[in-house]
Amino acid sequence: MPKPTGTSDRMQLSVETIMQDPKIWMGTSPSNPYWSDDSKTLYFNWNPEKAKGDSLYKITFTSGKTLVASQPQKVSPTERRALPTEPVAAFNRARTQRLFERQDDLYWLDVKTGRIRQLTNTVEAETNPVFSGDEQRVIFRRNNNLFSIHLQTGELTQLTDFRTGTKKAEPKLTDEEKFLKKDQLGLSMILKERKEKHDEADKISKADKPKRPKEIYLDEKQLSNPQLSPNGRFVTYRLAKSPSNAKTAQVPNYVTESGYTEELRARTKVGSPLVSYEFFVYDLAKDTVRAVGVNDIPGISDKPDYVTTSGKAKSDTAKKKRPVVINGPVWSEDGNVCVVVIRAQDNKDRWIMRFDPETLKLTLLDRQRDEAWIGGPGIGNMNAPGNMGFLADNQTLWFQSEADGYSHLYTINALTGGPKKQLTSGKFEVQQVLLSKDKTHFFLQTNEVHPGEQHYYRMSVNGGERTRLTTMTGANDVTLSPDETRLAIRYSSSNQPWELYMLDLTAKGKNEPIKLTSSQTDEFKRYAWREPTLITIPARDGQTIYGRLYKPQNPSGKSVVFVHGAGYLQNAHKWWSQYFREYMFHNLLADKGYTVLDIDYRASSGYGRDWRTGIYRHMGGKDLTDHVDAAKWLVQTQGVDANRIGIYGGSYGGFITLMAMFTTPDVFKAGAALRPVTDWAAYNHPYTANILNEPQSDSLSYRQSSPIYFAEGLKGYLLICHGMVDVNVHFQDTVRLMQRLIELRKDNWEVAAYPMEDHGFVEPTSWMDEYKRILKLFDERL
Repeated sequence: MPKPTGTSDRMQLSVETIMQDPKIWMGTSPSNPYWSDDSKTLYFNWNPEKAKGDSLYKITFTSGKTLVASQPQKVSPTERRALPTEPVAAFNRARTQRLFERQDDLYWLDVKTGRIRQLTNTVEAETNPVFSGDEQRVIFRRNNNLFSIHLQTGELTQLTDFRTGTKKAEPKLTDEEKFLKKDQLGLSMILKERKEKHDEADKISKADKPKRPKEIYLDEKQLSNPQLSPNGRFVTYRLAKSPSNAKTAQVPNYVTESGYTEELRARTKVGSPLVSYEFFVYDLAKDTVRAVGVNDIPGISDKPDYVTTSGKAKSDTAKKKRPVVINGPVWSEDGNVCVVVIRAQDNKDRWIMRFDPETLKLTLLDRQRDEAWIGGPGIGNMNAPGNMGFLADNQTLWFQSEADGYSHLYTINALTGGPKKQLTSGKFEVQQVLLSKDKTHFFLQTNEVHPGEQHYYRMSVNGGERTRLTTMTGANDVTLSPDETRLAIRYSSSNQPWELYMLDLTAKGKNEPIKLTSSQTDEFKRYAWREPTLITIPARDGQTIYGRLYKPQNPSGKSVVFVHGAGYLQNAHKWWSQYFREYMFHNLLADKGYTVLDIDYRASSGYGRDWRTGIYRHMGGKDLTDHVDAAKWLVQTQGVDANRIGIYGGSYGGFITLMAMFTTPDVFKAGAALRPVTDWAAYNHPYTANILNEPQSDSLSYRQSSPIYFAEGLKGYLLICHGMVDVNVHFQDTVRLMQRLIELRKDNWEVAAYPMEDHGFVEPTSWMDEYKRILKLFDERL
């Protein structure tokens, strides 16, 4: 795209233009690319025709002196229905066969010939197919249970018999009934003989029945991840029990087809009773079910520092075992080594442990503890083990950890328990990991060139030098071909939306990626979109803040600071922002003379553990002072008038805007808080408890982090915009703040409510209305 020239060379932007349906005026970028099994065809979703929805497209590559790509072709419905679904991990060890699901049925595919064989054709849905350890059978899930199909004979075998509800107890006779029965059998010889014949027939019938799996009743619990061991002997599974006393919030929906106000079921609030989990092993050979004990996990009774240092640890709970969640198992390819990942429900510990399903013994391999919370790329979460697997020796486990402050790649001998080896290191993050088919090297995505760039690398499984495979400045989101010779790259830069490229790794000489798609409309390309300047700002504690600066040609002295949402998200980068509407709005503001800045404040992703956890126990602390320091930098280096700085953002950005307007009112003169959290005690548990613990045990953190407690500090002009059917940050947050501002007799604020919008707006008219109000606020008040 052309570099920005003068304002006179640009089309004039308006809110109506930039907030219209992006499919119509911008174009739709390609998404979800995947390769055919022979690596010759690339499939992806695209919508160059501006239809209501995306369609499947394909590009075919022909080998010769150079690799030639066809023009993108729309896949017909007939061809699409006949295609195998995109490849997943359901390959045999030699990767010559794979399994896939289509329309709730299972299929087998010969990778070399492309021959497809349908395995099931039923009303019920069959899912999650994998090869058995001996590769003679396909193991799959139907409803709650595991089944197998023998690939040669077609024999269908049910492996588990999980049943909902509780097993009905056998009726018990009263003492009176027992007496009468005994008395009747003693009085009548014929009655006694008939009973003996009936009992004998029952005994023979039971002996003649084929062996069936054990009936396992789930009671009121939910089953997840039933998995058969490679040797076919053990089934591991997890049960979750939801608390009966956890209250779920309801969100009223006023604009409905029925004409009545309806309730939308939302979520529980932080601190509500948690789901409890148990992990079981069903031994098919012994027909027994046993629960895995967790009481001996090293450190399971360790209390968080905030509890012990504040003296809140009571003597009667000092040794209480923390509840945990077991994920996995992850098996070595030969089936001899098994690993599980265990997370404490307070999310301050992750244990990687070798697991013996026969003895139920757990052996520690690695423990990662964080007094804030466990997180980072590839680390997994409460319901996923994270990136890990075994190398070719079937003993060495690879995994990711933030042990040194950044998410890096490690290995450990899972059979012997050591030694642990760090394969990557440095002040960058390993964001994606893929082990090669021959298990000799890794393919990695990292941000080691710059926190705002993503590149793809190849590295030996022993570590050492990494070979960089991508060259384009920005984000290179790679899908590797099955034969590992080609990269499909979804690429974007800061002022160029996502397009598809292909890089041939076998090409000799200068190897440039081939551009495959062009998605932007002519109208969108008429404007010379700015390439924001990536800058660094010194924070008051000596840390470095990364930001994106939009410079106007004719500065007015006015400035707007944008605050991205989510907290753990990155926006000061060199690729196309997911906040593309805001990016376009910032171009509009710069055209009007505003200097616009957005920063990756404390808690943003891409900068390692300490930056991520810098808000622990105090949201609105360092994340807010980073913005105050950024405002000071604008005044000192960009000629901005200190009395003409505004701030805005959505979700977490709306929260920071409120904290800025309430607690630093002399820094920001006007603010627009969109769908903001006003009281963290009203938000969800998984996100909030990580950062602030639970309100009943750490009320100080919630008090100092919630804007509603600081509303009396408002001096400047405040706009609040919120969707009324927001099931994430509930509209109730804004309503409660409105009442607080009314009681404080504040009159320099207003609220715009959107009756049909959820957390992320959908309708162009809602976007237009919201951003017209934001623009009016800054134009009039700055």
